[in-house]
Amino acid sequence: MQEKTSPIARFSALLHSIGPALMLVVLLIFATSMSDVFLSQRNLFNVLRQVSGIGLISVGMLFVILTRGIDLSVGSVAALGSVTSAIIVQQYGTGAAIGMVIIVGAACGLLSGLLVALLRLPPFVTTLAVMTIARGAALIASNGQPIRMGSAGDLITGFGVGSLAGVPYPVILMVAVFVIAGLVLTYTRFGRMVKAVGSNAEAVRLSGISIARYEVSVYVISGILAALAGVISSSRTGIGSATISVGAELDAIAAVVIGGASLLGGRGGAINTFIGVCILGVISNLMNLAHVPGYHQQVFMGVIIIIAMLLQYGTAALRR
Repeated sequence: MQEKTSPIARFSALLHSIGPALMLVVLLIFATSMSDVFLSQRNLFNVLRQVSGIGLISVGMLFVILTRGIDLSVGSVAALGSVTSAIIVQQYGTGAAIGMVIIVGAACGLLSGLLVALLRLPPFVTTLAVMTIARGAALIASNGQPIRMGSAGDLITGFGVGSLAGVPYPVILMVAVFVIAGLVLTYTRFGRMVKAVGSNAEAVRLSGISIARYEVSVYVISGILAALAGVISSSRTGIGSATISVGAELDAIAAVVIGGASLLGGRGGAINTFIGVCILGVISNLMNLAHVPGYHQQVFMGVIIIIAMLLQYGTAALRR
């Protein structure tokens, strides 16, 4: 006989699934009441443009967290991608620059993945070490100085400031990546196995499936997307810098958690992670419009993350 689910458990499950969207709606209503310019097309696209880099990083972070891992190196890998693009584009052109950025990001992710999956090193410590290596490599390559792309980087800078039918190119790229991630996680064997590894790795192992392959893969995905996020940052300014994306890993983790993903692995989705990214963007934009000082913004952001975590684990407790 099938066990009946209590009304409280059903309500908590519903709240957990729609919670991020509900939070975003409440924020939008509040922001609209606080500022007349918030709902303007220019401001909304500006918000999405600003979070496009974090959006790409958050997709990679989602894949890693689904396997019960964590990737603290993404901010530094983004900086390394930014510097790499600025150096390579001047000598070999845009295509070679993007290709090298992807290779660099994949290499960083591969290093983290191999150490975690094959040597069973803790993801937190492993990616912390890779974070230091990547940031140091970026500083060495740039001599600690910003690198101007110049006219050779016109295609990259054109991408950063350009738009299609009024929609900024970085926003189109971010949405496309989220759509692809959602399709992969929902309809492909790879996506189902990534979730399975986070939910019950031992059961996957006993089924004769290589867990290491999937763990390495998600770190490679995270590295590539982080490096490309660095290019997006450079595309807005035309400058490659080793000091960008400091703390980006925390923003990405926050977006994934606010979107309802579990840090214990196995639960999370692309749509809610996108909503989490938008929530962070709206909060930041609202505080800017309200002229909240930068240091105060960090305090508010931390409080919001704590509230999101409490809501997540509170609804999980109700379901049990």
